[in-house]
Amino acid sequence: MSLTTAFIAELIRAANETDKHSPYEISRLLDRSIDTIRDMRTSHRSRDVVIDLQVASARARGPSAAEIRDVLLDAADIIRTLKIVLDGKE
Repeated sequence: MSLTTAFIAELIRAANETDKHSPYEISRLLDRSIDTIRDMRTSHRSRDVVIDLQVASARARGPSAAEIRDVLLDAADIIRTLKIVLDGKE
């Protein structure tokens, strides 16, 4: 399993167990998502997504468990899509 695939799985697990994670842990996962997306993207069209994740990371204490779940799943989906695109170019 690649590091990217493992991280996607980690995001999905965290999304399914939001009550087991502190706001700090959620923020760190979102920050790692931002870094991963920035490293993987080939254009700047993902910039708006990165900004949304940065805002969610900064507000990790405020959202409900459902909102946290949704943003973690969004991050996993974006990274999975970028991985597919990049793997297709190789």
